[in-house]
Amino acid sequence: MTFNSHFSFAPLHHSTLGFESLFDEVEKMLSTTEVKSSNSFPPHNIVKVDEYHYIVELAVAGYSKDEIDITVDDGHLIIKGNKEDKDKEVKYLHKGIGLRSFTKTLKIADTVEVRGAEYKDGILKIGLENVIPENKKPRKIEIGNELKLHKQELLKEESKWGVGVSNSHLF
Repeated sequence: MTFNSHFSFAPLHHSTLGFESLFDEVEKMLSTTEVKSSNSFPPHNIVKVDEYHYIVELAVAGYSKDEIDITVDDGHLIIKGNKEDKDKEVKYLHKGIGLRSFTKTLKIADTVEVRGAEYKDGILKIGLENVIPENKKPRKIEIGNELKLHKQELLKEESKWGVGVSNSHLF
């Protein structure tokens, strides 16, 4: 799969704040000129259980628990399977069962935590939960008579630029 044109989130920058790294990540993913075939093995599903819970399912029949490693590193869920070729002496007429080492990497949000994993009937299931911190949950903001937060910093900025001078040109 290739993308011939460059996709940009630039039109959204004027109406969003703090999403620059997300936009950069998506643009990087979309501008990749080739989709790595190694990421298609083993096949996987992503199941949305409810608003906050997900299950990643991987078809890893033929692998034992000891041959699979699951780690979370810097916003990536990394599943590795290490399969040694033990059948070097066997002469196959046809070998269609894919038992090879693999690395499957999925990008996960900073708020997503791995809750556990199970391996049953050739399917590896990894439970994920999106844990929204209290400061990220919706809350009502009361309108008061005075802005108390950072008032001293605002006054210092005003005196630095002169009374009545807008510092909006700095952005």
